[in-house]
Amino acid sequence: MRDLFDQATQASNRKTLRPHQVRAIEMLRQSFGLGRRRTVIQGPTGFGKTLTAAKVIEGALAKENRVIFTAPAVNLIDQTVSAFEAEGIRDIGVMQANHPRTDRMARVQVASVQTLARREIPQASMVIVDECHIHAAAVERLMDERQDVFFVGLSATPWAKGMGLRWQDLVIPCTIGSLIDGGFLSKFVAYAPDVPDLSGVKTVAGDYAEDGLSKVMGDAKLMASVVETWLAKGENRPTLCFCVDRAHADRIHGEFMRSGVSSAYVDGNTDSIERGIIGRQFRSGEVKVICSVRTMTTGVDLPVSCIIDAAPTKSEMLHVQKIGRGLRVNPGTEDLIILDHAGNSIRLGLVTDIHHDHLDKTAPGEKQERKPKAEKLPKECANCGTLQSSRVCPVCGHENKPSGKVETADGDLVAISGKHRAPTSAEKQAWFSGLQTIRQVRGRSTGWVANTYRDRFGVWPRGLDPAPGAATPEMWNFVKAKDIKFAKSREARA
Repeated sequence: MRDLFDQATQASNRKTLRPHQVRAIEMLRQSFGLGRRRTVIQGPTGFGKTLTAAKVIEGALAKENRVIFTAPAVNLIDQTVSAFEAEGIRDIGVMQANHPRTDRMARVQVASVQTLARREIPQASMVIVDECHIHAAAVERLMDERQDVFFVGLSATPWAKGMGLRWQDLVIPCTIGSLIDGGFLSKFVAYAPDVPDLSGVKTVAGDYAEDGLSKVMGDAKLMASVVETWLAKGENRPTLCFCVDRAHADRIHGEFMRSGVSSAYVDGNTDSIERGIIGRQFRSGEVKVICSVRTMTTGVDLPVSCIIDAAPTKSEMLHVQKIGRGLRVNPGTEDLIILDHAGNSIRLGLVTDIHHDHLDKTAPGEKQERKPKAEKLPKECANCGTLQSSRVCPVCGHENKPSGKVETADGDLVAISGKHRAPTSAEKQAWFSGLQTIRQVRGRSTGWVANTYRDRFGVWPRGLDPAPGAATPEMWNFVKAKDIKFAKSREARA
């Protein structure tokens, strides 16, 4: 079976494979060597699936084999071709109507699964299926028709019902946690409010019914909380906001705009031209928040360092896919902030705790077995109130005794432990100086500065220079959120 591969790790002037990518290719070889022909590689967001696929293709071409690569959507075709060409793969044809790269004689054919269903499929020794957890009848039909072909599946979340009935093996060269520890993915911290009451929401096809979710998550108070929380905790970061439906996304988008935060709206019908414009505005900082519904969970390469999750789900796959959009390391914000208004991190667990080591073999019509998650669900630290999923709290070091009860502070976000970079002394000084400037502009007291600083960092300012300094948009947003919260509490008392 090794004849399908070249030495993908050989030195070259192209990208060098990372250790987990080398391990993935070797595990794939071993799987094929054991006689399996349909093997899935589990690679988290940031794993480098396209580069790994390019090296596998490079090895196959060196042995005069032909390869088909399938992408889950038409809009991913061109970027896949560009990525392969960057690795020196030139003999590429695209299976898509009127595409300028159409070449049926090319030894590498790139196609979307939608196009694959409508075309005569050329012969190949290997088929690589990106996002293989997504059911595709064309791929399954090809598996049935070509028993001698090697199939390679790529997915960050290969946990779909019945995958093991088609695919024979799952190799896991790394996990989200190991990539974070290795510096390949962002450290993160997650915050969660009290869990939305979803007891009255029906379940349809294994997940919450959209109309019921829309009523719960469309509550005006909760939507306002989404914006206020971002102002207080979002640090003015480039942000993706996942919403329940189009109306919900549009209303949250409007809430951000009314609060002076530049926002954009994207759904499944947003065309590629508009997406491109929004993407450029997002990268430049002209747009801070993209409100999305039923899209932006895969194939997104934007510098995201904050995720707002306002769409409850029962799906571990969807939960991990959403958070994964922000786990890439971006210069300037090497960590990720998660604002979980959906309660998904509490119900399903932190993304570093969700793991499956085998493919699901549930037959059609049967109920999928759910593994118990209680041992991994975040719990409140008895000492500091931080939600965490380990016995020893990573925030205060307190050893927590096992407890089945999860409590949250009413109306306030509480931190769920993740892997988060602690603020530096220079950052604390910058905040203290910036708050001094805002105090002068707003006519506030020195006590207000100390209290606001404590709200931000959890400790009183000590040993810091009180000289005024630059007040950043992040600082102004934090103060705006604090003022809104105070005004609402005063109104409630009145």
